[in-house]
Amino acid sequence: MSTSTTFAPTIAEPIAIPVRDILPWAIFVGLLALLAIYFVGAEQGAISIIPGMYIHEFVHDGRHFLAFPCH
Repeated sequence: MSTSTTFAPTIAEPIAIPVRDILPWAIFVGLLALLAIYFVGAEQGAISIIPGMYIHEFVHDGRHFLAFPCH
């Protein structure tokens, strides 16, 4: 005597995340992105916040990869 049981596949439903929970993280990530773009794109020479060429040399290859002029 054998019994077989069939299971209906369950469909996973997405979880709704309220915007008020995402907004602080979106702002934080946006500010980090702007800071990264500044250091890769603008931190050099006369408009430098950090004295010297340390940041420029650190992101030099990234500048060329992202098509920022630097010479």
